[in-house]
Formats: sequence, structure tokens, C-alpha cells
Amino acid sequence: MFRSLGERTDIKSTRRAQRKRTYQSIVDGMSAALPQHDNSPTSKAGSAVKNRAIQFKFDVPLLLLTIILIIFGLLMVYSASYDYSAYYYGDPDAIFMRQLIWLVIGLVAMVALMFVDYHILGKLAVPVITVTVVLLIAVLIANEVFNGATRTLYRGSIQPSELAKLVTVIYLSIWLNARRDQLGDVTFGLFPLAAILGVLGGLIMIQPDLSAVVTIMALGGLMFFLAGGELKQIGALLVLALIMGWFVVQFHPTGSKRVSDYMMGLKDPTEGSYHVTRSLEAFVNGGWFGVGIGKATTKVTGLPVPQTDSIFAVVGEETGVVGATVLVCLYGLLLWRGYVIARRAPDEMGALLAAGLCTWISLEAFINMSVLVSLLPFTGNPLPFISSGGSNLVASLAAVGIVLSVSRVSARKNEEQGKPFDAVVDLRRWDRRRSQSSARRPTGVRK
Repeated sequence: MFRSLGERTDIKSTRRAQRKRTYQSIVDGMSAALPQHDNSPTSKAGSAVKNRAIQFKFDVPLLLLTIILIIFGLLMVYSASYDYSAYYYGDPDAIFMRQLIWLVIGLVAMVALMFVDYHILGKLAVPVITVTVVLLIAVLIANEVFNGATRTLYRGSIQPSELAKLVTVIYLSIWLNARRDQLGDVTFGLFPLAAILGVLGGLIMIQPDLSAVVTIMALGGLMFFLAGGELKQIGALLVLALIMGWFVVQFHPTGSKRVSDYMMGLKDPTEGSYHVTRSLEAFVNGGWFGVGIGKATTKVTGLPVPQTDSIFAVVGEETGVVGATVLVCLYGLLLWRGYVIARRAPDEMGALLAAGLCTWISLEAFINMSVLVSLLPFTGNPLPFISSGGSNLVASLAAVGIVLSVSRVSARKNEEQGKPFDAVVDLRRWDRRRSQSSARRPTGVRK
């Protein structure tokens, strides 16, 4: 009735051999029915073309980093805004659904810009900055007060100052590239740069939006440095910025209060601003590994705007020090990829765009995170890809699309010219000439 172990093994082996023969006969029949491959040189060339066609022609690591930040951002927006949205809008999903709509718009902009040659921005720079200035003036005319400031249009949905940050980097990249041989002359370099930044910064200061002004001024100085501006001019720009900052702190009520709260917080964290104190409380509650996604308590007990300016505090409470550190590293990697793409760019305009845009995104992130742990005076910078807000999300995705366009054009031109993919561009251009180095030797090859 029962077979021995050896008999069962023999039966299984026989059945396995039968199935193997049946499978092989089916495969042989299918192979015979298919047309035979041509091993001629023409066929091999066609196959090579097909293989090249499916290769990625843009920077995949940057795209993956962006996708990770977007997904994590959606998760945190939903967690941070659920109770806030239910209380203020009567629908716990209202803020999250609006963020999804803006995400779709931003992704469309990113993909469109990625597949467009970034050199076309040279023709659009003046119209774009003109539209930006008009929008900033429209904000002042509309006088739409939102959260105690006049910064938005269309019921708080559009914030032109976020567009101004993106446009500042784009316009300065094109302007500095066109005048790279005249930057040593103050009348052609520093003064016009100060005028450009002054117009944008002045219109934003009136709103007031101090954090956006600081960001734009910092970006202007950085772009001037990367383009090869002389150190003495950069030093003069820094002195001018410090003088302006001193006047803001002395005579602007918002600026003076923020600096005062920051100084008190340095002496005693419990005496700092309410916003920063609650943020530190969130980090203490989170510990090393957090309380779990959706389980934070400070976001429902008085943490100001948890889904926007304070979302990093929610990240710290729900994912802990470990999760917050991972997020910091993601922004660091994004900055690194931006500078890698800048070094490989085929021209200085592309290098300035890639370096400037990724620096802007990372700078905003590091300012936001530093403020909430009391390392910097309080500002209203959003956390790119993470904070709720359509203007910053669309602008950040558009910036990534432009950087990906630089990487795509760089890969295409290197392939056409037979150059190694790791050819680098000296952003500082100390000798006003671009130098490239091969994969093995650091010696420059001048064009």
C-alpha cells in the first residue's frame, strides 16, 4: 500500500525527466518556427542601434532621488495635514488632493523641460523675468492677505516669490554666461547684478517675505562666484548684504523679532520662539526611530502650519533622528548630482544652470531644517518636494527638469564627439577658459 522512500524518489525522478523532455520538445518546435537570426554586419549594427535606443540619456540617479523625495513628501503631507485640513476646510483630504493636482502639473513641466534643449531658455529669459516682475507687482496690487502677509494670488494658491527664485537662477545663468568676459569690470558685472537682484528682492521685501529675499540674494552671490566673479567683488557684495541685513534687523519689526527670538533660543531653548520650541518638542518625542507615520502628537496640539513650514518637525517626530538624517542625506545627494552634471555640462550656461538650480533646492531644504532645530533665525522657507504648496513644488520640479535637460544634452554631445562621459568643466574659470580632463589624467585640454 505504501511505497518506500527509494521507490518514491525513483518515481519523482522519472516524472521530472518526462516533464523536461516535453518542455524541450516545445522549445525546439517554437525555435524552428521562428525566423533565424542574421549574423551579418548589417544585422549586428541594427541590433546595436536598438540597444542604444533603450539606454537612458539623462542622469538616472537625480531622477530617482527626485521620485523618492516626491513619494516621501506625499506621505508626510497626508500625515501632517489630515487633522489641519479637517479643521480648516472640513475635509481631511482637501490639502492632500490639492497637492496631488499640483504634483501632476509639476511633473508635466519637469518632463517637458527635460526633453527640451536647455539653450532655448536663452531666448525666453527676458520674457520670463518680465512676467515674474509683473506677477510680483500684481501681488501688491491685489493685496490678498494670507497668513498675515501679502504674498499670493488667486486665494492663496499662487506665490510668485517661489517662481522668482527659479527665474533668478535661470536669468543669471544666461546673463552671466553672456558677460563672462566682462565680469571683472564693476560697471558690467557687479552693478548690473546688484540692480537685477535689487528689483526682485525689493518687490518681495514689500510683501514682506524676508526668507525669499535672503534666498535670492544668496543665490545671486553664489551664481556670480561660480561664473568666475573676482573675489574682491564678491567680498563687496557680502559687505553690502551684511549692511542691508543690519538695517532689516534694526528697522523691520519681523526681522528684529526673529533675530531676538533666535538669540534667546541660543541661550535657553525653552525661551525661543513658540514655533521653534514646539518643533524641538517634536524631535524630543520622536527620539531615534520615531513614533510611527501618522502618530505624531505635536501636529494636533499647536505646532504651527505642520504641513508646510513645520513639516520637518513632523518628519522628526514620526521617523526619528534616523529618518530625519536620511532626509538630510537625500538632499545632500541631490546637490552632489547637480554638481556632477554641472561638471559634465557641454558649456558654461549648462554648468551654471545645473549647479545653481540644485544649490537653490538644497539651500532651501537646509535653511528649513536648520531653522526648526534652532541653528538659524526663523524663516519661512519651504522644504522642497516635502512641504505642502503648489508654487514651490512646481518650481522645484521644473528646476529638476532643466537639470535633466543639461545631462541629456551633455550625454548626446559627448556621444557625438566621442568624448568620455566624465569630461569635466571648471565652473570657476579662473583663466576664463574652459578646461576638460579625461577619465585618467587631471591635465586640462584647452579648446
